[in-house]
Amino acid sequence: MNKDTIFSAPIEKLGDFTFDESVAEVFPDMIQRSVPGYSNIITAIGMLAQRFVTENSNVYDLGCSRGAGILSIRRNINSPNTRIIGIDNSQPMVERCRTHINAYHSDVPVEILCDDIRHIEIKNASMVVLNFTLQFLPRADRLALLQKIYQGLNPHGILVLSEKFTFENETMNELLIDLHHTFKRANGYSELEVSQKRTALENVMLTDSIETHKERLKEAGFQQVELWFQCFNFGSMIAIK
Repeated sequence: MNKDTIFSAPIEKLGDFTFDESVAEVFPDMIQRSVPGYSNIITAIGMLAQRFVTENSNVYDLGCSRGAGILSIRRNINSPNTRIIGIDNSQPMVERCRTHINAYHSDVPVEILCDDIRHIEIKNASMVVLNFTLQFLPRADRLALLQKIYQGLNPHGILVLSEKFTFENETMNELLIDLHHTFKRANGYSELEVSQKRTALENVMLTDSIETHKERLKEAGFQQVELWFQCFNFGSMIAIK
């Protein structure tokens, strides 16, 4: 696993963060060292797939990156005639995802597409995963995507939504941000790396509160919505149709 050193040296002109070739190359290390509880979420996605994925249905991973979620799902399902569809708009991520998926034999077919998740039709779905993806969409586009997911889910289908959260209480919000930065430093990131990455993400990762997510999911049609995992200012929610 290649080590993430993207922000280890001073960058004179720091642009917006993108999922380019350099990020795709070090992404497993980056996300493990940056997102508290990521491994737990990936494991639990497989457990949820085992419970909710049904035969003759589709599973969608929207923003699939290098395919960790897809592999977890595929390892845990044995429903006949199930198809997994992964979508990511980063070509470097898609190329690595296809390589990883093809490295593990399975009878469950997987299709990986390089596309904008807002343009994908969701149909006959028993499970949809948005694993740290929604926060990179413009806020104005988020409800429409969730409505499309709700409409494309079969009855009793599940959406897994993992996100970085903001908190309305300013003192608590700053505490959880600081704890997250402490987590990153404990995983070997320097102050410079923490600072430069935070600046690069400012304009592209726009986070919402847990309450905002719950309200938006209910507006999209979901009546069963719950936060099932949280570590500092990161967490995951489930919504059942």
